[in-house]
Amino acid sequence: MDIHHKRRLLLAGAAAGGLAVATRLVLAQTPERVIKIVAKKFDFTPGEIRLKKNQPVTLEFTTLDVVMGFNLPDFAIRTDILPGATSRLRFTPDKSGEFPFHCDVFCGSGHESMTGTVIVT
Repeated sequence: MDIHHKRRLLLAGAAAGGLAVATRLVLAQTPERVIKIVAKKFDFTPGEIRLKKNQPVTLEFTTLDVVMGFNLPDFAIRTDILPGATSRLRFTPDKSGEFPFHCDVFCGSGHESMTGTVIVT
């Protein structure tokens, strides 16, 4: 076996090993979960949001009616939800349980029923 053949074999082996490592790294990076939430008089859809403890998530809010609010007090997060725009909240739930959320911007009669639950397991 001449030196050039050995060199090609060595380079091919190194490339294959590098590809295997890169593949494992890509597979290990789980894409962040995005949950789309629609706010409308007088409802959040979905009204129940299931999350995993210590796994980052982005909540994306839209509305077509009026200005709304989203408040999840147990995690100290809130945002305004503006008609025709997308509001985003990124957070990592750090505790398990059931946590209520609500609209905190008065949006009309029926506003008090605009609630939901985040369930973290």
